[in-house]
Amino acid sequence: MKKTILITGCSSGIGYATALYLQQHDWQVIASCRKAEDVARLQQEGLECVQLDITDLQQIQQVIQQISANRTLDAIFCNAGYGQTGAVEDISHRALQQQFETNVFGTWDCIRYAMAAFRQQGHGRIIVNSSILGFAAMPWRGAYNSSKFALEGLCDTLRTELRGSRIFVSLLQPGPIRSRFRPNALAKFQQHIDWQNSVHRNAYQQQLQRLNASGNANPFTLPAEACAKAVLRCLESNSPKPRYHVTFPTKLYWWLRRLLPTRAFDWMNWKGGNQ
Repeated sequence: MKKTILITGCSSGIGYATALYLQQHDWQVIASCRKAEDVARLQQEGLECVQLDITDLQQIQQVIQQISANRTLDAIFCNAGYGQTGAVEDISHRALQQQFETNVFGTWDCIRYAMAAFRQQGHGRIIVNSSILGFAAMPWRGAYNSSKFALEGLCDTLRTELRGSRIFVSLLQPGPIRSRFRPNALAKFQQHIDWQNSVHRNAYQQQLQRLNASGNANPFTLPAEACAKAVLRCLESNSPKPRYHVTFPTKLYWWLRRLLPTRAFDWMNWKGGNQ
């Protein structure tokens, strides 16, 4: 029998590519999107798709309970999230709250309800989409950095709590990936940051160039399928790794964090964050 996976945030990018890729590799994929029009589009493309806003606790509960009532839920890929650009001193409480409601609280609740199904059946896989910014804190991304650092702490804790069970937890750590991340981040930046009246106005002009740029903003950018392939490797492994690094920058920075003194690593992050 095909194994079943629920994937959040499938309207585009990593979630969409992973849903298609896993379906092609004999997984029964239940994709999910926040907007009804995206659900309809994916359904027309032949994907099983449900509407799921991960900031809606009741909706999370209903979706996972409906899935587990009719079949075995073997895995969940918590992918939904977005980036909020802005210096720490310019991020309002509301902007930070929205960032955490989606990236952290929504993911946390998806895991909690999936765990109920995994406990009952005695097995399961949890994969959480983190980032290179889950361990390398680059400037102008304080809210997003913090949300991804929080997910890393969540997964590290949960992995130790599940030691000896047949429930595995892994983090996906992508670097630059071809997706709609920049257009979505630009919309949030324009919504929440009064950049023209900020002390960081000059730096924001450079960030706006990056967010508005067409094509790849980084020469090491990979297609979203690179993440999909890492997810499949994780799902098919008898002993999945705690972390899957995707793209050269992630692999490089992972080792630099271990080898460089803190101040030197801070300088590398500053350089990387201003490119």
